[in-house]
Amino acid sequence: MDKGQLKSVIKKLINEIAITQIKIAKYTEICKPIAPENAIGRISRMDAINNKSVVEAALRQEKNKINQLKIMQNKIKSPDFGTCIKCKKHIPFERLMIRPHSTFCVNCAQ
Repeated sequence: MDKGQLKSVIKKLINEIAITQIKIAKYTEICKPIAPENAIGRISRMDAINNKSVVEAALRQEKNKINQLKIMQNKIKSPDFGTCIKCKKHIPFERLMIRPHSTFCVNCAQ
């Protein structure tokens, strides 16, 4: 990976971290408990509980993603950055631009 590509990956990584932090804040706000004094019907309350569990799953996924992104941000200066942890081959630049927290090449990820 040349310096220009590395700069692009760093920029993408920083952008993904910012977007993920916004999503986490949004999902955290949505996941707040529904106050019992809110007068909603039984069916509406069941829908709200179901929707809350879906959002909680999305929140867990985004928290996992931000952890992976921060790990990659710390590894960016490492000589093994962009190397598949399974086969030790270089992860293609295009894959890193799509998924900057990739630790596996396409073949090993399958």
